[in-house]
Amino acid sequence: MSDSPTAAPHSSPPDLLITGCTVLVHDDQERIGFERDAAIVVRDGLVESVTSAPEAAGLAAVERIDARGQVALPGLVNCHTHAPMVALRGLAEDLPTEEWFNDVVWPVESNLTEKDVELGARLACAEMIRAGVTCFADHYFSMDTVAAVVAECGIRAHLGEAYFSSQGPQGRAKSLEFALRHRGTADGRITTALAPHAPYTVTDADLAATAELALEHCLPVHIHAAENRDQTDTSLSRHGITPVEVLDRTGLLATDLLIAHGTGIIDRDLPVLERASGRTAVATAPRGYLKFAWPDTTPIRALRALGIPVGLATDGAASNNSLDVWESMALTSLIQKSAEGDPRWLTSRQALHHATLQSARAVGLGDSIGSLAPGRRADIILVDLTGPHTQPVHDLAATLVHSARSADVRTTVVDGRVLMRDRELLTLDVPAVVRELEDRLPALVDRSHGCRIQEYDT
Repeated sequence: MSDSPTAAPHSSPPDLLITGCTVLVHDDQERIGFERDAAIVVRDGLVESVTSAPEAAGLAAVERIDARGQVALPGLVNCHTHAPMVALRGLAEDLPTEEWFNDVVWPVESNLTEKDVELGARLACAEMIRAGVTCFADHYFSMDTVAAVVAECGIRAHLGEAYFSSQGPQGRAKSLEFALRHRGTADGRITTALAPHAPYTVTDADLAATAELALEHCLPVHIHAAENRDQTDTSLSRHGITPVEVLDRTGLLATDLLIAHGTGIIDRDLPVLERASGRTAVATAPRGYLKFAWPDTTPIRALRALGIPVGLATDGAASNNSLDVWESMALTSLIQKSAEGDPRWLTSRQALHHATLQSARAVGLGDSIGSLAPGRRADIILVDLTGPHTQPVHDLAATLVHSARSADVRTTVVDGRVLMRDRELLTLDVPAVVRELEDRLPALVDRSHGCRIQEYDT
């Protein structure tokens, strides 16, 4: 634990004091541990100290939370999603990937208005805050609207305006303009990225231009690539190289790059990724891979051997039906055991590492979030383990990963601001959002026009 908060006196009390909890901590080797009967002192949006509850007992604070029976974790990060797509949850079910895109999703997305995006983003942020997600990486359209929702509701976000080459040069220009204009906004809670959709919808020339812009403006890039094995096989058949090799050829592996999914990464891609000169990360969203019956999953073990962080994600609720990163954490552990044929991989502690520090690194925020330590942003969730499904506790890490659920999150704090307390959302009005969204659904889901924003052909 850090020194007692009384060791560095201040003229004013801290903004928030959380007492009586067990705190998930990382040691200097990044191993997961737990400090029991602890307290967290928050000042000016930062964790000032993690100390013992007895030492903090007499400390005054503007706001106090008694967290006995609860575990404090760094807020979860949803490393790849399309938040406004919650408006399409359950619309395109039991379909192969190509039909899902071409017959339903891309025709419906041609109807999207800024208001639809706003309502979807509000509903998504509410869902994520209630599930303990304090930061999400979004890759979608009308991102000015999403940024406004983020600024208002208090969550943290890494946002990119998606584009296809079919939009012409203005698509890439709009993505750059958004990234530059919103970088560091919402009191620093918004970071931005360039967001080309994928190598199969963005030309090599546009990908190369994106890489140049990213390096020129010190911007990261967020892209779908090698999403599944079919995409890799099609790329090899048509072009003689894999999607990962396309990223290398176009210079994107020299940027700070977040690759969504990567279940199509194959052995020949690994040395390419290993020699990448930029910071490369991968986001894995296992629930969607199961729904689409993809034969492979993200090769986390191979990527970790290269030092590539793999963050947890949900993808959009149109494919995944959920923005529950807690579920992604459990599924990642279970699916990796099955895929590797090894029950010793991925352990509960390893899963918690992916859910915390690795997810923070994946979105370029590894120096500010992902752990509860002095100087880190105060993005904190409190998880109630008093329910019958989480008792008794023999192994706290295993209880958190395999027994606890997102509904056990009682309180969510971002930058020291309480966004949900005792399951009550404080910054979003869900019933009002749902009522307005329901009125707009008939126009949104209409496909009689026969149009689509893009064609999926891999």
